[in-house]
Amino acid sequence: MASSTSTATEVITKLPSLRRQSSGFVVARGADIGDEVDLERPGTKTLQPDPYSFRHALKTEEQLKELRKKKGGKRLEQYHARQNELIHSLLTPMDEITLRAKEAEEESRTAVKIAVWASLIANFALSVLQIYAAASSASLSLLATGIDSVFDIGSNVMLFWLHKKAATLDLNKWPVGGNRLETIGNVIYGSLMAAVNLVVIVESVRVLVSHNSDDDTNDFHLPSIIAVAAALGVKVLLFFYCYSIRKASSQVEILWEDHRNDLFVYSFGILMSAGGSKLRWWLDPAGGLIIALGVIFAWSFTSYKEYALLAGKAAPHDFLQLVIYKALTFSNEVDKIDTVRAYHSGPEYFVEIDIVMPGDTPLWKAHDISQAMQDKIEALPGVERCFVHVDHETTHKPVRWMRE
Repeated sequence: MASSTSTATEVITKLPSLRRQSSGFVVARGADIGDEVDLERPGTKTLQPDPYSFRHALKTEEQLKELRKKKGGKRLEQYHARQNELIHSLLTPMDEITLRAKEAEEESRTAVKIAVWASLIANFALSVLQIYAAASSASLSLLATGIDSVFDIGSNVMLFWLHKKAATLDLNKWPVGGNRLETIGNVIYGSLMAAVNLVVIVESVRVLVSHNSDDDTNDFHLPSIIAVAAALGVKVLLFFYCYSIRKASSQVEILWEDHRNDLFVYSFGILMSAGGSKLRWWLDPAGGLIIALGVIFAWSFTSYKEYALLAGKAAPHDFLQLVIYKALTFSNEVDKIDTVRAYHSGPEYFVEIDIVMPGDTPLWKAHDISQAMQDKIEALPGVERCFVHVDHETTHKPVRWMRE
């Protein structure tokens, strides 16, 4: 329907009403596409309107299985499965999409609260264990895991506070709302994590360079290893729980990524600390160096992704296609779609739509249709704002492009 960018700049003209008796589907000529018109196959239950006959492109489970049997058929089957999902989303009314999203949010509300509070309490307890392990063993590898653990609890507290703050922000002072607060917080926190781990890197390098002892190994401190191993076990449980509901909330997804990273950090910290005590002394400072570099890389990547959301990264192509189709089929008064843009402004999307209506359309009708379209799209999950611009022709260059 459009290019794989966040903008559909090619003018899309609506097809006239169709009458497809040969397929068994009937769309009455002159029907308002924006109404809940029934597209019926004789003798079957009522289906949603399908003016462009997308439903004919759906693949059945049997057809998908046949595709899978062919050479290279797995990728082809995955492609058509994604197309099936896209077609179903296009043909689902916007009200139903919104209702399903609200129901899913309600169903997962308790699970999300459990994930947030369990992570908060567990990270506090684990930070105490980790600091004990690092202090009692004097291991640089365990020191790196301890610093990561302390910052975990700081990150959880900050995310929790920003989430609450965003919901109670004074709209008179901050008219755009607080959706970007968590994103900004993640960028700042990533910078702090990088700065603190630089200290671990410097200390690890200093120990590697200035080691003068004749001992080939360090002292082995079993309680420290047991403490970090217990923390690792708790992180495994939190990882699997948050993984199961990570799509329910951006907050939980961030927690899941944090627990996933901690599995590597804790496991590697135990391995290198024990290796420094049983094999060679330099394994411990080398482990601290590698863990610190890994944490810096992970948080730098997280900060980059969060910064991309603030900078206006394009919305996914499937979402753009959904918006184009819903705008194009919203009302018969809409002749064409000139431009559609969807992009991030924080974690949610801003959507811009330029529609074309006949020049003799009354002002009240143009306003009512564009306002209804804006309200419907703003109710879709993930959409913060929608702007609908109405014009009567497509020959002019958009004002925002003239400024560019």
